[in-house]
Amino acid sequence: MTRVLITGALGQVGSELVPALRSLYGADLVLATDLRSPTPEHPVWAGPFELLDCTDGEQLRGLLERNRIRAIYHLAAILSARAEAQPELAWRVNMEGLRNVLEVARQAHCQVFVPSSIAAFGPSTPHDPTPQDTIQRPNTLYGVTKVAGELLCDYYAQRFGLDVRGLRYPGLISYTAPPGGGTTDYAVEIFYQALKHGHYTSFLGPDTRLPMMYMPDAVRATLELMQAEPQCLRHRNAFNITAFSCTPAELAAEIQKHRPDFEMHYAIDPVRQTIAESWPYSLDDSAAREEWGWKPRFDLAGMTADMLEKLSERTGSKEA
Repeated sequence: MTRVLITGALGQVGSELVPALRSLYGADLVLATDLRSPTPEHPVWAGPFELLDCTDGEQLRGLLERNRIRAIYHLAAILSARAEAQPELAWRVNMEGLRNVLEVARQAHCQVFVPSSIAAFGPSTPHDPTPQDTIQRPNTLYGVTKVAGELLCDYYAQRFGLDVRGLRYPGLISYTAPPGGGTTDYAVEIFYQALKHGHYTSFLGPDTRLPMMYMPDAVRATLELMQAEPQCLRHRNAFNITAFSCTPAELAAEIQKHRPDFEMHYAIDPVRQTIAESWPYSLDDSAAREEWGWKPRFDLAGMTADMLEKLSERTGSKEA
């Protein structure tokens, strides 16, 4: 019988978290869901899958009851750049979907994982490093939903005793799934374009510094947090985590160590540039390190080398 449910399973995080959960618990015990069906080559194909709109509370409740779900990883969300273009959709998915998940989890006594983001911070937040507990006044709708989501999760934990946990993901870099409409997407797109065309045009300026993380570290952090003993977690929800910070120019220089002919160009998108400039340059993740032993394995150099190798294998490109 299925025990774990993932919403938004076809997204960037879900594409790697679902296989990791199935490896940990068994393929038949992990139910992947999304608004659209996976293609046969997608990683979530090799196991249970159902279509789910998380804004439909009755559909979600029925799915939990039929499968006796004990843990929910709620990944369904509209990301930063897309949220600015479709604010009503972003509010409905990011807020109504989250409330539905928390409410059915409360009734079913499920454990819940809800990711937050560096988007939860804003221009008035200390940028270097951004503390675990600090002012959060984002100027994007995505950021507003993330702050509201953190507070709603805290409310359900304090009011109802719901075991809800979360991480503030930095920019995530993955070779498994394409970018999904985020402001840090350049750090994924650059690898595809480097291998396919030998050049890339960044929508962020060369010196725009942001905290980043390789997806294998993000997946491991997610699993480690959910397995941590509750009594060790003072924060429980919305832990800062990070691995390294870099600019587009620094990432390009690292790629050039492997592909010397790679060329970097810039055509700044004012919307995404403004969003990026409101976010942290680096994060203080000492709370995660102290409370549940978080420690990244990939720095910028290690991520770049592994990303080029793995993406070359997937796309059939020849790495220099």
